[in-house]
Amino acid sequence: MMKRALFALLATFAISLTATAAIEVYEFDTLDQEQQFKDLSNTLRCPKCQNNTIGDSNAELAQDLRQKVYEMTKKGQSEQEIIDYMIARYGNFVTYNPPLTLATSILWVGPFSVIILGFGLIILRSRKTKAKTAGSKKSWDEDKEARLKALLNEKNNGDKE
Repeated sequence: MMKRALFALLATFAISLTATAAIEVYEFDTLDQEQQFKDLSNTLRCPKCQNNTIGDSNAELAQDLRQKVYEMTKKGQSEQEIIDYMIARYGNFVTYNPPLTLATSILWVGPFSVIILGFGLIILRSRKTKAKTAGSKKSWDEDKEARLKALLNEKNNGDKE
């Protein structure tokens, strides 16, 4: 019984050791520096995680980027200077709002062109459908009208009897 209790205690400690995680603590000289760091951590994208900010990501690269942002903020560099540094190092991908360049034009123009193309196809198909229905109405002639009246008369006469 004592061995089981000792084993359970050791297992509990072993599991709790793996659950510990390092919490990054950054100290700033002013509230402006702290706010700038928070803003940049929430606006710069992690190049590894792609859809996470460097503040949300636990990747080593994101930790390195947070540390670099912290160091640059402590040195007194402006938000734009830090963003420019990150873009020069990691490309426009590091921002969620890339500038309009030849390389990124497909990102800006692509969705609009797909929407316009889609609406154009819908309009063309609806016009073709209207033309087909109009063409089928023209094929209704007097012979068909006479046959229909005869059939209706037969049915009405059959109902009366």
